[in-house]
Amino acid sequence: MSDFATVSSSAPPSGIIPATPAQVTAISRRYFWMATSVFFLDLAIVTIYAVIADKWRNFPIVVGFGALILIGVNFLAISRLFQPVRRYLDGEIPFDDVQRRLTQLPLLTAQRVFLLTFITWAIRLSSPWWAGASAANIPVPTIADFIATCAVLMVLYFTFTYFVVSDYLAQLCTFIFRHHGRNLGLFFGRYRNKLVVALVVISIGPLAAILVDLFSYSGDRQQMEILVDVASAAVGVSISAFYISRSLLRPLRLLSQAMTKVSQGDLSQRIPVTSNDEVGELTGQFNNMIEGLRERERIRETFGRYVDESVAATILRREGAGVLAGETREATVLFSDIEGFTTIAEHLPPDQLVLALNEYLQTVLAPIRAHGGVVNTFIGDGLFASFNMPLACDGHAPAAVRAALDIQRAIGSRTFGDIGMSFAMRIGISTGGVIGGSVGAGQRMSFTLLGDTVNLAARLEELNKQHGTRILVSESTRAHCNGEFAFSPLGSVTVRGRSEPVAIFSIDPAIRPGYSSPQLPNA
Repeated sequence: MSDFATVSSSAPPSGIIPATPAQVTAISRRYFWMATSVFFLDLAIVTIYAVIADKWRNFPIVVGFGALILIGVNFLAISRLFQPVRRYLDGEIPFDDVQRRLTQLPLLTAQRVFLLTFITWAIRLSSPWWAGASAANIPVPTIADFIATCAVLMVLYFTFTYFVVSDYLAQLCTFIFRHHGRNLGLFFGRYRNKLVVALVVISIGPLAAILVDLFSYSGDRQQMEILVDVASAAVGVSISAFYISRSLLRPLRLLSQAMTKVSQGDLSQRIPVTSNDEVGELTGQFNNMIEGLRERERIRETFGRYVDESVAATILRREGAGVLAGETREATVLFSDIEGFTTIAEHLPPDQLVLALNEYLQTVLAPIRAHGGVVNTFIGDGLFASFNMPLACDGHAPAAVRAALDIQRAIGSRTFGDIGMSFAMRIGISTGGVIGGSVGAGQRMSFTLLGDTVNLAARLEELNKQHGTRILVSESTRAHCNGEFAFSPLGSVTVRGRSEPVAIFSIDPAIRPGYSSPQLPNA
């Protein structure tokens, strides 16, 4: 377990509630209970032997000696071991100074129990040799049985303690995560090694003890020794297996549950790292990944405030694919502007002007998005929107006209800002081929549309002033609407940037979309 990996801890989660002194005392006391709980496993094995062998005379002495070593001496050893952790919980030292001790806590605790187990059982099993068989009230063991029993019990007690304290470490790490916002970032354990040790304890250890009994004893003594080993193994392995499964499987279950929530779109997940192995490292990387996803989402949301959210999402989704590097598509372009805005701006305080303008633009955005359009750029009091570029929009020409009609009705029915400012707006719409892509230099990029269709829409917006209209559309837009609206022809005009005259059409904003007669009731 000398190799280790590091994972940088992500930022502490919000809403951390500092632990109270009582909570710190409770979580600290739990460690001592868990680390000395091996005594109860020892008590169960001693009781099994006393019942099967009918050896009760020295039972209190044997149990008391086990309590002295596995509780008393063990308590003194682990108190020193846990001291840095308690100092961190009390706020005396930083997390980085205790992180290594936290990571190694199960192993270091189990190592001490391993040594104490040898002392306990070596003295018990050797007592017939130095105290006499009658005084010890224990049959004299063979050398092979002495060695095998000590070895098997040392491994069993070590494994039990390791996984019990690993289970406690999961609780402690969760406690630190909730009250301090910190996660483990050092990983010394190896999942494979834990599985190997668990396999040895569950299968090989009891089998080895039974085989030694078969070759060391015969008759009733052999049956008694085998029965003791089988019963002890059943109890020890059952209890150990419970904590082994909790220690190995719970981190995986927590990670799986968090991943399921993330797959459903919940990026608020951040889970405590509760193990010191590859699973813990994977959990740390999961938290880092979620932090990256949240950062990407924040970027997309911020990006969407300056570029239409759908455009921002498309750029992020297609980044590096070259799709937004430049493509030609038939689309409908809509330009809008507020009539007399320069005069309005001269008479309104800046703060009132900005407030009214923002409310106005919010009102305009809703119909455009509702009909499948994308707002590409805000130009002062005006905006430039497109339908079918960069996002597909079936029936883009009639969709743009519907959006224009809805905008005019929405603007005409309300006032904006604290002073109740009314706005009159002009809209120009044109349909045709456009070139869309990201333009700019270095780190300054912008998605925009280029082409004659874009220029014509801008010119049509300006021509509303000359014709006294609110909405003007090009011949191509009228043709793509397939008779859905009743347009009024205004003849042909020569627009700036074009050598040939273009036919233009107006539409009454009071006409409801979907109807062809201008005599139908107003909205």
